[in-house]
Amino acid sequence: MSAEIPRDGLTPRFWETKPMSKLNKQEWEALCDGCGKCCLNKLEDEDGTVAMTRVACRLLDGENCLCSNYPNRHKFVPECIVLTPKTIVENLYWLPMTCGYRLVHERRPLYDWHPLISGDPASVHEAGVSVRGMTIPEFQVDEDDWEDYIIEEPL
Repeated sequence: MSAEIPRDGLTPRFWETKPMSKLNKQEWEALCDGCGKCCLNKLEDEDGTVAMTRVACRLLDGENCLCSNYPNRHKFVPECIVLTPKTIVENLYWLPMTCGYRLVHERRPLYDWHPLISGDPASVHEAGVSVRGMTIPEFQVDEDDWEDYIIEEPL
């Protein structure tokens, strides 16, 4: 995913007719809207409330909002979550409200700016719902200071 999420050759509106558990790898990856929010470091309090910060994973490309080394990300960020149809339920609590995976899981429609709807990977940035230009790499901020960088959804 480092350069772009491949969406060529997919069945139109496959996410509306196919259960998540039946999606192939390309279909699954295509559900990602490329907003970059899942790559933001989050803070969780004792009540389980999750807050997003502008502090981004060291591998997030802040311009295209995709992982700069997606195929090898676990070598550099072992704690990176692998979201799959089997793990989505346990991860819903921290997924952004606009996330394509969340929306499809909840049987809600994708937003018009989602690249699967618009046909344009830049539409997520043009709609102002990506983290483009607003992140700070995690190596520049002490973890004790992350709370100073909390942001609220929607962006």
